[in-house]
Amino acid sequence: MSQELWQPSHPTTLLIPKARGGRAQCAVYVLLALCAAALYLAGEPLASTARSLTHHFVTLQIGVLLKGTCYLAEEIFHLQSRHHSSFWRALSTCFPPRWHGPMLLVCGSAYVALLDGDGQSLSLHLGLASLCHLLILALGLNKPSAVEMSEMSERSKQNVAHGLAWSYYIGYLKIVLPRVKKSMEEFSRANPNMLACRETWKLHILVPLSCDIYDDLEKADSNIQYVTDLTETTLTRAGTKKRVYKHSLYAIRDEDKLWHCAVEYATPLQSLYAMSQDECAAFSREDRLEQAKLFYRTLEEILKGSKECAGTYRLIAYQESGEAETHFLSRYILWHLWQQTHEEYAVYEGNQLHNPSMSLSSTELNLQISESDLPQPLRSDCF
Repeated sequence: MSQELWQPSHPTTLLIPKARGGRAQCAVYVLLALCAAALYLAGEPLASTARSLTHHFVTLQIGVLLKGTCYLAEEIFHLQSRHHSSFWRALSTCFPPRWHGPMLLVCGSAYVALLDGDGQSLSLHLGLASLCHLLILALGLNKPSAVEMSEMSERSKQNVAHGLAWSYYIGYLKIVLPRVKKSMEEFSRANPNMLACRETWKLHILVPLSCDIYDDLEKADSNIQYVTDLTETTLTRAGTKKRVYKHSLYAIRDEDKLWHCAVEYATPLQSLYAMSQDECAAFSREDRLEQAKLFYRTLEEILKGSKECAGTYRLIAYQESGEAETHFLSRYILWHLWQQTHEEYAVYEGNQLHNPSMSLSSTELNLQISESDLPQPLRSDCF
């Protein structure tokens, strides 16, 4: 494979979104400071400003209480099934945290104290505020935006992708990954010429963001050929005696050379694809793409925190271009294999830079570094 001629058109860092930061909260503080400065520069009387401010606070708190009351009207019919027959539990889930109540009392008292008798009674002010908020609720104008819903789901780890990623890790990867290198070593002893590079002795997990998965990898790309199955792992799980876990070894053709590796799709993506095809799931194509990206990010975070799975896997996320590219999948896998065989060189080169006393002479450098623009591994058994 000529690495100078082919590179992934969409690097993983550009495909997978990172977790949202605190920029929205920072924007709140900046706008708050600007508004406070604008009010100060306006030169309005302090009493009038305080009265308007407390009026708005009271109005907002009334809206929150009205919204909670509407939700409580529904929840009282689900006390046993949702709230363990506890009315107070239902009450606490419908209304905001406890500090909202005292805040309403404080703001209401301050507003009454500042009321200067403008011809309108307090009851009229409260009635108009209630009417406005009930109209907002009736028209559905207070619903959170798509960004708010996405952020809430991600922060609470309640997305479909989170559940699928954890299920995939607990129910499968945590079992098989610690045994991958041993299976590779056993196969290498019997076939010393097929798995020469230890850097690729990993389970390569394909994560197509389209969730379009082939049950037979050979049909996905003719340059991928099945070789054999690695050593099986047999366990008793969830009532099933002698449940079998195994991986398939494939040969990836690179012009006149064959690379061998264990590769398979991330099977939970099949569930995402099936959900997007079922009307009952109400799962759109855009939802599927978003959840596939979140699945990759969540799985990556889980595996990075797992010591027992370290160095036993390679996640390969990709998004096929609209144009039909010949042998796209095999090229992408080869690129990752090539990257792994060169990681050892990169680490070695970094150590040399930090240890001048161990640096090679110019003659040795001329012998060991190729003339290619790309670094080549010092090991000869990788090619």
